[in-house]
Amino acid sequence: MAAREMIKVTAGLAGLVVGLAGCAGGGDGASAEGASRQGGTLRVVGSSDVEHLDPASVASVGAYGLVRMFARTLFGNRASNDFQETVPVRPDVAERIPTRENGDVGKDRRTYTVRLRDGVRWNTNPPRPVTAQDFVRAFERLCNPASPSAAKGYFVSTLKGMDAFCRGYGSVNAKDAGAIAAYQRDHGFEGVRAKNERTLVFKLKRPASDFLNLLSLPVTAAAPQEYDRYVPDSAEFRQHTVSNGPYQITDYKPGISYLLTHNPAWQAGSDPLRERHVAKIQITLGQDSPETVQQQIEQGNADLAWDQPVPTSAIPRLRDDPRFAIRETPNNSPYLVFNTRSPRNRGALGDRAVRQALEYAVDRSALIKIVGGPSVARPLHTVIPPGNSGYAAVNHYPTPGESGDPAKCRELLGKAGRPGLKLKFPYRTNSVHKLIAQSIAQNLDACGVETELAPDSGGSFYSSTLSTPARAREGAWDIAAPGWVPDWYGNNGRSIIQPLFDGRAYGPNSTNYGGYDNPQVNALIDAALTAPDAQRAAGYWQQADQKIMEDAAIVPLLDRAQTTYRSSRVHGAFFLPTTAAYDLTRVFIA
Repeated sequence: MAAREMIKVTAGLAGLVVGLAGCAGGGDGASAEGASRQGGTLRVVGSSDVEHLDPASVASVGAYGLVRMFARTLFGNRASNDFQETVPVRPDVAERIPTRENGDVGKDRRTYTVRLRDGVRWNTNPPRPVTAQDFVRAFERLCNPASPSAAKGYFVSTLKGMDAFCRGYGSVNAKDAGAIAAYQRDHGFEGVRAKNERTLVFKLKRPASDFLNLLSLPVTAAAPQEYDRYVPDSAEFRQHTVSNGPYQITDYKPGISYLLTHNPAWQAGSDPLRERHVAKIQITLGQDSPETVQQQIEQGNADLAWDQPVPTSAIPRLRDDPRFAIRETPNNSPYLVFNTRSPRNRGALGDRAVRQALEYAVDRSALIKIVGGPSVARPLHTVIPPGNSGYAAVNHYPTPGESGDPAKCRELLGKAGRPGLKLKFPYRTNSVHKLIAQSIAQNLDACGVETELAPDSGGSFYSSTLSTPARAREGAWDIAAPGWVPDWYGNNGRSIIQPLFDGRAYGPNSTNYGGYDNPQVNALIDAALTAPDAQRAAGYWQQADQKIMEDAAIVPLLDRAQTTYRSSRVHGAFFLPTTAAYDLTRVFIA
C-alpha cells in the first residue's frame, strides 16, 4: 500500500477484473431487508497471528486490515466491491485533500500542509484529541531500532532530513524504551513538523506524485504519547494498544485470539471511511485447514475467514452462491525468492547463473490448479503484475505450457558447475501454502535439486525467518514463497520495486527478503522517484523490472485473486484489496 496527479488504473487491470472476477458470485450482502445494523458478535476464524501489531511495523495484509480498525491515518481508501472505487486516496483524519489550488501544496510541489479534522479522539481516560504531534511521533517511530518499519524506505527517500534522523536512531539501545523515547523527544527532522495542534507541514526532498499514497499507509497512523512507554512492537506494547478508530482491542492472547469491542471515544461523524455496526469482533486463530474454516462458516459456527481462502475443492459448487466471490487484488502472490546471502552450497544462490537455471524449474500450471484454476489465478513472469504502474508483458524464461522445463534447468545448473544443490525451504502452513511448497519441491527434484521442507506454523515466517538478515546470512533458509500485495494501486510503481529490491534498505524487517542488491536497479529506483511525471516514472519501473528478472532475483509465480465466502448472517461486506479482505468496520449481522 495518490496524489491528485495519480494516473488511472490501466487497461490491463480492467481486463484482469473482467477476466478473473467475471466468474465470481454476484452478491455482496450490502443490505438486509428489515434487519437491524447494530449489535451482535462477528466471528472470524483463521490460522496465524499477525507478525507485527504495532502500526509502525505492520507489513502484511492481515495486519493492515486489523490496525485499520483501531489506528487511523491522514488519508486512506474506501472499501468497495468495485475495484476502481478503492483506488482513489480520500481524507481520513485529514480535513481535506491538499492541492495546489487550495494552497495546501506549495508551488514547487515540495511542501504539503495537512489540517486535521475535529472529533478524532483517543480512547484514553478521559478521551483526548488526536493532535499533529501524534502524527509526528508516528513518522519518527518508523525507524526505531527495535522493530523498524519495512516501509521506512518510502519515507527516507522522500522526506527531508529523515535519512540522517534514522541513521542516528540506529545507535540507540533497541531494548530500552526510555532511550528510544528520549531520542525521539530530543531529535526530529525537517520533513514533518507540527505547526500547531491541528496542522502538519511536510517538506519533501523532491516532488513525489504518490506522496498522498504514502500518507495513507497504515504505518503512518497517529501514535499516542503512551507508546513512548514501551519498546516498539514488544509483547508489552501489544497488550497496550490505544485506539482512535471505531474498535479497540479489549483482549489479546498471542497466537490464539483477539477480541475487539467499541471504542467509546469514536464518533461516526469524524470518520469518513469506516463505520461501526457489530458490538464485538472475535478473531480465533490456530486453524490451519481451509477446509475446516469453510465448514465452520457453512455450518453457521463462524462468519468469515481470517487468512484462509475458499478451499479449491469447494469453488465449483459455490460458483452460483451469492455468499461466494472472487475479489481482485492484483499481486505477485506467491513468488519464489532466493536468499542471495546464504552460505550454503558454497554460496550458490549468490550466483546469477544458478538462479537463472532455477527459473525454468517451476510448473505454474500445477500451481494454478492448486489455488482454484484460471478463474482465480494466472501465470506471472514479471516482478510487477498486470494492472500496476510499470507492467509490461515479458517472459524471460518461457517453458512449454507453463509446466516448467526440468531438462533445461539441469543443463544450466551443469554449465554453472552447481549440480546437486540442497536447499532449505520454509513454508507457511495456512491456506494452500503447504501444497504450493510441495509442488515447487517436486519441480526442483525433477531438475536434480534436493529441498528440505520446513513448516512454519507459529506465524513467524516473515517476522523472524525472512525479515531477519542474520538468519539469512547464517543459511537458515535458501528459498521461500512469500507473497506481495502492493501497498496501494494506481500510481504505484514504487510500492512493488522499492520495498522488495532496493538493496540500500536491506536490514531488520526489510521486505527485500533475499538481500538482493544491484546498483543499476537502485539507480533506476532513484530515477523513477525523481521523474517529472508518473508516465516517465513507469518507464523506469519497467526497466527495473527487466533488470531484476535478468538477475533472476525471484521467480514470479502467480497473479492471484482472493476467494471469499461469508456466512448468511453477514451483510455490508465490502472489499479492500490492500488488506485482501472485507472491511470489518462496515459489516453488520442480520
